[in-house]
Amino acid sequence: MRKLLFLIFLSCIVCQTYAQELPADSGVFLLHKFQQNIGKETYKVYNYRDQKKYVVDFKFVDRGSPVPLKATIKVNPVGDPIELRIKGNTSRFSTVNDSIAIKGNSAIVQVNGSSQTKTIAPNTFPIAGYSPATVQQLLLQYWNKQRQPANITTLPFGALQIRKDGTDNLSFNSKQLTFNRYLISGLIWGNELVWTDANGKLICILTIDAEGDKTEMMRQEYESLLPEFINRAAGYGMAAFAKAASPQKAISGIIAIKGGNIIDVENGRSVPSDILLLRNGVIASMGKGTAIPKGATVIDATGKTIMPGLWDMHAHFEQTEWGPAYLAAGVTTVRDCGNELGFIDAIRNAIDAGKGIGPKILMAGIIDGKGPMSLGIIQADTKEEAVKAVDTYKAKGFDQIKIYSSIKPAILKVICDEAHKQGFTVTGHIPNGMTLKGGVDSGMNMVNHIQYVYSLMKRNKDRSINFDDSVSKGNIKFIKDHKTVIDPTIGVYDLALRDVKGDITKMEPAFYTLPLPLQTQFANTGEDSATHAMLMPMLNSMKVLVKKLYDDGVPVVAGTDMGFPGFSVARELELYVEGGLTPAQALKTATLIPAQVMGLEQKTGSISTGKNADILIIDGNPLNNISAVRNVKVVIKGGKVYNPYVLHKMVGFSK
Repeated sequence: MRKLLFLIFLSCIVCQTYAQELPADSGVFLLHKFQQNIGKETYKVYNYRDQKKYVVDFKFVDRGSPVPLKATIKVNPVGDPIELRIKGNTSRFSTVNDSIAIKGNSAIVQVNGSSQTKTIAPNTFPIAGYSPATVQQLLLQYWNKQRQPANITTLPFGALQIRKDGTDNLSFNSKQLTFNRYLISGLIWGNELVWTDANGKLICILTIDAEGDKTEMMRQEYESLLPEFINRAAGYGMAAFAKAASPQKAISGIIAIKGGNIIDVENGRSVPSDILLLRNGVIASMGKGTAIPKGATVIDATGKTIMPGLWDMHAHFEQTEWGPAYLAAGVTTVRDCGNELGFIDAIRNAIDAGKGIGPKILMAGIIDGKGPMSLGIIQADTKEEAVKAVDTYKAKGFDQIKIYSSIKPAILKVICDEAHKQGFTVTGHIPNGMTLKGGVDSGMNMVNHIQYVYSLMKRNKDRSINFDDSVSKGNIKFIKDHKTVIDPTIGVYDLALRDVKGDITKMEPAFYTLPLPLQTQFANTGEDSATHAMLMPMLNSMKVLVKKLYDDGVPVVAGTDMGFPGFSVARELELYVEGGLTPAQALKTATLIPAQVMGLEQKTGSISTGKNADILIIDGNPLNNISAVRNVKVVIKGGKVYNPYVLHKMVGFSK
């Protein structure tokens, strides 16, 4: 009998122990990039006497690359944080390995193996970025429990702000549901939009990942509501931005720029200026004898350089903050090379209507094929789907079609034929299994990324290009003969292949003026020293390849594929000069040539009478030193004058 009682007693203890290890709650968030479901995050909650433990498994597959992350977060019974452990990937190119243990008013913080003890203040929460969603759910619950403080100090570093932004009533399963909407700033660059239910359970996060790409995290049972959240977000984002932008009072009307030297990008020379008169957003007159009308705003450019606004021919306008960041860096026109249709359409329309601040946006509508490496939700595997996709972009007023990597060769030709019929040119990636020659023969007019040209070249053992080989020469001739426009995006490779232990300010002098989330993102981007050294011959060859193309008459246009917001255009031009272009030639790739290939050279791209008043005033002469394009003092876009310092402060830059 005693033995039986003992066994029963032991069994109860074992059952109790196992009960603690059974999850008391669980949930699933579906993960999306550009609205396409590419993975999921699951969490399980374990209740203990003195704490709750959340175990998180987060993973998505981005264009064939797994991005896995695991996290454990512990909170006490009232939601105060005790511990966070997080390790894995935050994008295809960045990682995280953080551990934070909080006890009383101190925390032991470990980041990538480096440990320190920090004294912490009230209202402190451990969080390592946009992912996982579970940690953000606990963050919001903590903020509410703390009576919604103005600031939350975050560990391992930084701070964020949360603001209740309103409520949204949405129809779901024939019922009207009310969701609370929040803005979180400081966690990523700019604002996240977040929705919860009435009980504080996280429903949706619209954010950007550590690669800077649009990312959506949606509680699984509410997945059907995601398109509506995205549609509403564009309007809310622009409204919030317009409110934040209200202190920026742009000068407009008649503007006279007095003195300075004008860069003639067509002929690559600097000429003295007397008066440059801008009226109704265009250049009305210029040169000696130009009278300054009464009431005109006069800008003194004496000792400075006047040049046309820069272009970024490979933008991804992921959030409203890109608008002021671009303008502050002197970029007045961008070609968006793939986005969520509803979002970029709303952003473009708001800027054009004067309800937002940003560059002129030309839109290239992205079409991909179906498959494990596809991107976005506009996909075509049949002739009918291809025609429908092109028609969709035509109806929305897009400027171009962009091909992505999973398009089938036969469908590529259908898309190109339909696009040309509709008056579009076609740019983009060369689809998997094809070469640049195949893409161009199928009808592509332009190609994004120098890698597709590099892959045609004869290469040496160290991955550098043998430019003297007949294969290399013949392929450059093919590109020239077909008048194929090349958008190199050298800066992408420069950043992705950099030595992570190197001085990043040599690549981006303004690095420490960037918002802290951007500094963190870029500091973790790159390769180890050995890999960097091994791949440098390839990168250097790519720079020289840009010169070879340019010298042979191939239209080269400067594009960045994001990178350091706004500043990456300057970096792109610096890399072209490192490859052998003169500063004047490099400058042309970001001004006149883009205007020409987009059929807009009569309206923009250089400073001459009748063209749009998209103008920069800078310190220094970029024809002597291309890096002078970084010294932007005045930005004029569409005849409105902006202060770069004010624009940068508006979106979180320190200056």
